Amino acid sequence: MRYTADNLVIHPAPSGDAGRVVSVTHDLAGWDTIRFEVHRLAVGQRWSNDSPEAELAIVPLGGVLAVDSTYGRFEPVGGRANVFTGLPHALYLPRGTSLTATALTDCDFAVAWANTDQVFPPRLVTPAEIAIEIRGGDHATRQINSLLQPGFPCARLVLVEVYTPGGNWSSYPPHKHDVHTIDTEGRLIEADLDEIYFYQFDKPEGFAFQRIYTDPASPLALAGTPIDAVVTARHNDVVLIPEGYHPVSCPVGYTAYYLNVLVGSAQSLAATDDPAFAWVKGSYQTRDPRVPVYPTAQSAARGA
Repeated sequence: MRYTADNLVIHPAPSGDAGRVVSVTHDLAGWDTIRFEVHRLAVGQRWSNDSPEAELAIVPLGGVLAVDSTYGRFEPVGGRANVFTGLPHALYLPRGTSLTATALTDCDFAVAWANTDQVFPPRLVTPAEIAIEIRGGDHATRQINSLLQPGFPCARLVLVEVYTPGGNWSSYPPHKHDVHTIDTEGRLIEADLDEIYFYQFDKPEGFAFQRIYTDPASPLALAGTPIDAVVTARHNDVVLIPEGYHPVSCPVGYTAYYLNVLVGSAQSLAATDDPAFAWVKGSYQTRDPRVPVYPTAQSAARGA
């Protein structure tokens, strides 16, 4: 599959598509790793799913769900009004799960799947368990919420949320994770991961720019199908990262949110910076005071 600026962005479904906001299938993405959907339910509405071969994670973006599953009932799942008002819940369920999610309030939620032959225990991750990191500095300061981070007891899924204040950059300096590399002592240097960015903005007309470009030695470049594209991501868009470096820029006046889902050769975030830009990490002088973007226990402890 040749990736271009046209097919690296998946736009929301037409209104009235049975509550499905956006969908990423294997065929649409050109990979066999991540499936992803966002659904919108009015209070009392239900969504059901059978997942015989894939583990999955449900992340409420706004609102509250009750989930009845093969592994019991989970309630409440969610609670924030939207992604800009608080920390998330994340419900992990193993392969072989049948479920019905019922909206206890109007609710938007994301679902990510990854095929696996392993079975891990179900787990509801609550806001109190979310690890928060303020990463970078200067105009590359951003907030990272780890939902299913490396080491989480699952087979393949990694999920994080990222907030980028207006005028700032994320995924910067540019990094990539498209080859599985181990050093001479057996340590993982870089994992081969497919990734999605699901975007929302604090104002509906917001947008971000994202560049996706492959290293000359990357698998796609060596196969004669390199990527060098700049895409515009708008509210509820999904950007695909099959390979390559992928920095993000958010315009002044807007805060960008994206949910990252990563699946590949390891349950890891191991990545390699673009050597042309890696020096930037040593140049930061300050951190942007606009993050975290909402009050957290960590910010309260710092007196922020």
